[in-house]
Amino acid sequence: MVKTEDVLMREVKKMDGSVGFDVVIVCTSTEMQENFWQNRLEKTTGTLYAYTKARAKAKAKGIDLDEKLESGSSIAMYHTAGKGTRLAPLPGAENNNKPGVKLPSLLEVDGVKTELTILEAVIKQTNSYAPSRKARCSVFWGDQIFVPLAGTPESGKHHADILGMLGPMPSADEWAAKGLEKYGLIAVNEAGDAAQVEKVTFEQATDLLSSFGTVSSVGPSLGSFSVSAALLKGLLEEFASELSGKEAKFDSDPDFWMPLTLSVESYVKIMETKEVTSDVATKHHARMAAFKTKFLDAQTDKAVGMFGCIDAGTVCYWWDYGQLKLYKKNNLLATASSAEAKALHQFMRIDSKSRVQHSQVAATTDKGSVVLNSKVAKGSIKGSLLSSVQVEDLQVKDCLLINVTAKKVKGEGLILYNVVDDSEEGLCLEEGDVRVNVYMPEKEKLVMKSNVSIDGGKVFKTKMDINPYSFQDVYKMNGAVDVSAAKALQQAAAAELVAKMEFPVIEAPTSRTTRSKRQRVA
Repeated sequence: MVKTEDVLMREVKKMDGSVGFDVVIVCTSTEMQENFWQNRLEKTTGTLYAYTKARAKAKAKGIDLDEKLESGSSIAMYHTAGKGTRLAPLPGAENNNKPGVKLPSLLEVDGVKTELTILEAVIKQTNSYAPSRKARCSVFWGDQIFVPLAGTPESGKHHADILGMLGPMPSADEWAAKGLEKYGLIAVNEAGDAAQVEKVTFEQATDLLSSFGTVSSVGPSLGSFSVSAALLKGLLEEFASELSGKEAKFDSDPDFWMPLTLSVESYVKIMETKEVTSDVATKHHARMAAFKTKFLDAQTDKAVGMFGCIDAGTVCYWWDYGQLKLYKKNNLLATASSAEAKALHQFMRIDSKSRVQHSQVAATTDKGSVVLNSKVAKGSIKGSLLSSVQVEDLQVKDCLLINVTAKKVKGEGLILYNVVDDSEEGLCLEEGDVRVNVYMPEKEKLVMKSNVSIDGGKVFKTKMDINPYSFQDVYKMNGAVDVSAAKALQQAAAAELVAKMEFPVIEAPTSRTTRSKRQRVA
């Protein structure tokens, strides 16, 4: 019998850059971020509204996205907008470029080793779905990586399908034991059609799905979905007036999938918990019901359903980087020796045996620590992960350091990110401390602090005593910053400090650097 970890490793190995979507659309918050990713992805490689904007930009370059989609091309859209409050202060250190937050995997851009970003990692992972989604537009969220036990099943049985971790319909006790009331859920009936419900108890789910038929499987939604060319065209036409004036905000789950799959009574019950009145919910359900009837009647292939689920399997590796504590946890997974850690090594191109790669390290380093593209003159490294770190005296345990240049660093459980510290005393920090630098053209470098125990989302608007500004203030200050120019400032500051430092020359084994065809993410 094949072991679960072997199946998952097989799926990870498919994420090697050999396949990919024909068209990639990245939704960003600012034009500066758009320019950054246009340049970066050429070298490395609100859904309806985003598609209309992408369509217009493509048309200006002589590309017809609608025609490509209808003729069988696969299109992927990545949503990256948002402040990243729960990941603060890291997005601020990237000048609000949340998807540009770095991960410990090396690739080359213009001949220089640099870190893979969260967005590039998500693109790399989701590329494996491209061959099974011809003539469809897929939508993914830009802060999580998952490895599906069930592989990448073919889409096409439904005009819309959503990824979910399906299992048999549980009993009330099993529902509570699994904590399913904490998730947005997908339920599939015996006909293979799916419905979506929000965070509900077993009793609530049973009530809401009473008119749906016998539920054969249920599980948490992974959020990512795909739609056929026909459905995308139909939705664009249905909401043309709202899109032209950007008059209303529609979210796929409550505004599309739930009214298309639930009875009006069930839909109204859910929306009332979201402070939407019964009248408003009833009218929207009627609109979507009329759209569904009109749309399906117009289709020549009556066998294709409206909404289904693509099963990712009951067990997945799920590496979420959207929260500071999870960012640390899932990156430090690389220091372990478990089956999941080995899968992460495969994905990130980290050598499981020789974990010191492209580095000169004279510090005592335990066998679990991972050191990439770094120089350390002396010290001790235990259970830690370093990427692009240049420190003369380093004494760390259970720490995550990415893009750090300093004379001295000492601490336990730290996160140091995009830091340049030229002080003689160095950084001797308390357990769990978080430190980042924020560079902005024509402004002084900002030093922003936090702790792994602090939820940035809860204090985002509050100026903590340890900081000169709140995270919200920094977000506003970063609003018009040229991301590439700010990055150049940080690199120049690091280079200036390194020129004053001394490191012993040590021969170390090198390992694979993440590369790919056409200079895109592998």
